[in-house]
Amino acid sequence: MLRLAFRTLRLRKGGFIGTFIAVFFGALIVASCGGLMETGIRSNAEPQRLAAAPIVVTGGQTFALPKKDPASLEADDKRKFEDARLPERVRLDNGLVSRLRSVPGVSDVVGEVSFPLAASGRPALGHAWDSAALTPYALVEGAAPASGEVVVESTSGLKPGDLVEVAARGKTESFRVAGVAGAPRSITRGAVFFSATDAARLSGYPGKADVIGVFTKPGADVEQVQAKVAETAAGATVLSGIDRGVAEFPEADSSGSNLIVIAAVSGGLSVMVAMFVVASTLSLSTQQRSRELALMRAIGTTPRQLRRMVLGEALAVGLLATALAAVLGPFLGEWLFTQLVENGVVPGVLRFYQGWLPSVVGAGAAILAVFIAAFMAGRRAGKIRPTEALAEAAVTRRWLTPTRFVLAALCFGGGTALAIVTVAVMTGPIAASTAGPAVILWALGVAMITPGVAKVMTAILQWPMRLLGGIDAHLAVLNTRAGIVRAAGAVTPIMLAVGIATANIYLQTTQQELADQAFTEDVRADAVIGSVAGGLAPDLVQRIQAVPGVAGASEYVTSSVFLEEPYDSSDEGRPAIGLTAAGAGATIDTKVTQGDLKALTGRSVALPAVFAKDFGRGIGDTLSLKLGDGTPVDVKVVAVTSQRPGFESLLLPADLLAPHTTAGLAGQMLVRAAPGVDPAALTERLREATAGLPVSVGDRGALVAAHAKDQAVGAWVNYLLVGMIIAYTVISVANTLVMATVRRRREFGLQRLTGSTRAQVLRMAGFEGGLVALIGIVLGTVVAAGSIIPFCLVAADSLLPMGSPLIYLSIIGIAAALALTATLVPAWAATRGQAVDAATTGSD
Repeated sequence: MLRLAFRTLRLRKGGFIGTFIAVFFGALIVASCGGLMETGIRSNAEPQRLAAAPIVVTGGQTFALPKKDPASLEADDKRKFEDARLPERVRLDNGLVSRLRSVPGVSDVVGEVSFPLAASGRPALGHAWDSAALTPYALVEGAAPASGEVVVESTSGLKPGDLVEVAARGKTESFRVAGVAGAPRSITRGAVFFSATDAARLSGYPGKADVIGVFTKPGADVEQVQAKVAETAAGATVLSGIDRGVAEFPEADSSGSNLIVIAAVSGGLSVMVAMFVVASTLSLSTQQRSRELALMRAIGTTPRQLRRMVLGEALAVGLLATALAAVLGPFLGEWLFTQLVENGVVPGVLRFYQGWLPSVVGAGAAILAVFIAAFMAGRRAGKIRPTEALAEAAVTRRWLTPTRFVLAALCFGGGTALAIVTVAVMTGPIAASTAGPAVILWALGVAMITPGVAKVMTAILQWPMRLLGGIDAHLAVLNTRAGIVRAAGAVTPIMLAVGIATANIYLQTTQQELADQAFTEDVRADAVIGSVAGGLAPDLVQRIQAVPGVAGASEYVTSSVFLEEPYDSSDEGRPAIGLTAAGAGATIDTKVTQGDLKALTGRSVALPAVFAKDFGRGIGDTLSLKLGDGTPVDVKVVAVTSQRPGFESLLLPADLLAPHTTAGLAGQMLVRAAPGVDPAALTERLREATAGLPVSVGDRGALVAAHAKDQAVGAWVNYLLVGMIIAYTVISVANTLVMATVRRRREFGLQRLTGSTRAQVLRMAGFEGGLVALIGIVLGTVVAAGSIIPFCLVAADSLLPMGSPLIYLSIIGIAAALALTATLVPAWAATRGQAVDAATTGSD
C-alpha cells in the first residue's frame, strides 16, 4: 500500500499541492519562532568594552522570592522559592576589587564604572581611565587624564589640548583633552575617559563599580579561577566567555526573556492554527477522493490497507514540506529578529541563533498535525462498509463523531471558564492574560462543529440569498447544503483568520487606549523637562519652582519595587513612581482618599487603596520594600490613593527612588502652570530658565506623545507576530477554496450541458464563495466576541472594544475578497474549455 501511496502522488497533484502548502507554511512559522526562542534563551551579546577581561563580575540581578508567605515556610525548603529579577542595575562595592586580587591565579582586577553623558553634543559613556585595559584602549597620542582632563576616542576628531563640553548628571563642565586612544575592535557606544576622581564624582556612585574585570595569570585555568572568584564574590554573578556581554549590555538579558515569551506565545498559537489548517486541508483532499476510496473498499481493500495508503501519502508530502521549511525557517527567523531590532523591541547587540532544534520542533509539529489529520481521514474512510461505499461517496453527510463532540464540549467549557475568570477575578488590562487564550478555545470549539453550524446558517440565509441573486443564488445554497462538509473545510480557516485577527488586534488597541487614557488623566502637567544625558540635577526642581507662572514642579521617576512585608507573591514587582512632595499634588491627578501627598518625604509611601485593602495596611503603618536595585527599605504609609484599576502604582519620594535606579537621577520633571498662565508662555519661560543646561523642554503634547510611543513598541510586536499567523491562515483560505473549486470541473461541465451558461455557472460559484465567506465571518466574529466582551467589561466597562471600526471592516473585507477571488478565479479556469470535455474527463 505504501508503494501505491507514492504512485498516487503523481496522479493527484492538485490535492497534494494544497496539503504541501498548508504543511510548509505551518512548519516555517513554527521553526522561525523557535529561532527567536533559542535567541532569547541564549541571550548572547558579544562583549566589547569588556572583551579583554577573561572573567567579569557583576551584581546579582535576581533574588529568591518565596512562593507563599515566608511565615509558613521551613528555613531549608528551597523548593518554595523562585527567582525574581531586579529591574535596576545592582552595583558592587569597590572593596571587592582588593579581595579578588588575592584569589590564586588572578593577575589583575579592574573596577569599571559607566555613566551616560554627552560630549560636545554627542552621546557617549564615561569611564575611569584605568578601566581602558578592559577593552583594551591604548593611547595614540597624548597622556593619561588628570583631574579636569579626559581621553577621547580617535574617531572623535579631537586632539590633545582641545576643550570639550561634557554634560553629565544634569550639569555641563569643560574638560581639556589630555590624550586620544584607540580600540582594537568596533565599540557600539562611544567612550570618554576621566581620572578616577572625576569618574567617581560624575557617576554619582563613589566607592561603587558597575562591573569588575578579572585578568588571569599566564597558563592559569580560567574555569578554575572563575570558580574561586565566585567563592570570594558570594552573591555576585561571575561570567566568562560570551556570557560577559550580558554584564556590559544588561538589556540583552531582559530582552531575551521578553523574546522567549513572544516566541512561545506566537509559536504555540501557530502550532494550534497549523494543526487545524492542515487537518482541514487534508480532510478536504481526502473527501474529494471519496469515490476512489469507496471503490477500493468495494473491490476488497481492507480498512487497514486504506488507512496505510492515506497515511503514507500524507506523510510523504509532509516530510517534503517540512524539509523545505527546515531549510528556510532560519531565514524567516532572522528577518523577524531584524524587524524586532529595527523597531527597538530588542537591542542590536543581541546575537541571533537558530540551531537544529527549532527546525526539528517545527518539523515535528507539522508532521504531528499531518499524522493526526491523515489518521482521522483514513480511519473514517476505512470504516465505510463495502456495500455502502458508493452511496457514501456520492454525498458526504456524516461529520459529528464522538471525538469531535467531546473536544467541542471541552473547548467551549474552557472558553466559558476563562470568560468567567476574566469578569469575576481579573482587573484592568491584566484581564487580557485570560481573555487572549479564550479566543483559541472558542475557535477550536467552533471548528469541531463547523459543518453543523454552517448547515444551520445556510438554512437561515437561503431566503435572503434567493431574494438577492435569484436562481443562481438558490443553486449556490443547494450546492452548499449538499456539500456542507466540503464547505465547512473552507469556512474553518476563514473563521480562524477573522476570529484571531479581530480578537488580538482589538485587545491590543483597547489596552493601548486604556494605558494612554490612564496616563493623560493622571498627569496634569502642562510642560515637561527631560534630560539630555545622565538625568536631571537634584537641585533643578527648586530652581523650576521659583520660575514665575509655575504652580508646581515634581521630578518623575519610574521603577518597580517588591513587597517583602506584608507578603506579596508578585514576581514582577509593583510599579513605583517617584515624585517631589511639594509639587506632586499640582502635577498629578491621583485622588488622595486619606493622608496628604505633601507628606511624601524621607522614607514614606502613598499606597493605592486596593493594595491597602489587600495587604491590610493604612496610614501610619510600615511596609518593607526591596527597591529596584535590591536595596531593602522600610517606608511609612502617609497617604492612600484611588487609582484606575489595573494601573495602580506605589508613590514614593523621588529622592528615595531615583538613587536606586540604573540612571541614579530623575529623567523627567513635570511642571504645572499657575491659574491664568498660558501653557505655551510657561514653556518659553522654562526654556529661558534652563538655558545652558543639558535638558530639553516640551509641552504636554510631547509628554503624551512620548508615552504613546513607548506603548506602540509593544503593540507593534503583537501586530507583527499575529499578522504573520493571519497571513498563514489567509494562504490556507485561498488554498482550501482553490482546491474545492478546481475539483468541481466535471460538475460545472454537467451543469453547462443541462442548459446553464458559463456566466450563470460563475455567478453561482460567486454566490457560493460569498455564502462561505459570510458564514466564516459571522462565526469568526462570534469567536472574537467571546474573548473581547469579557475583557472590555472588566477593563473598559463597555461591551465594545476601543479602536477604529475600520479595523474590523478591513478584516472582513479582506476575508470576503479573498474568498470570492479564490472561488471565482479557479471556477473561471475550470469553465474555460468545452463543457462536454469537462463533463467526461473531470479534473484533479
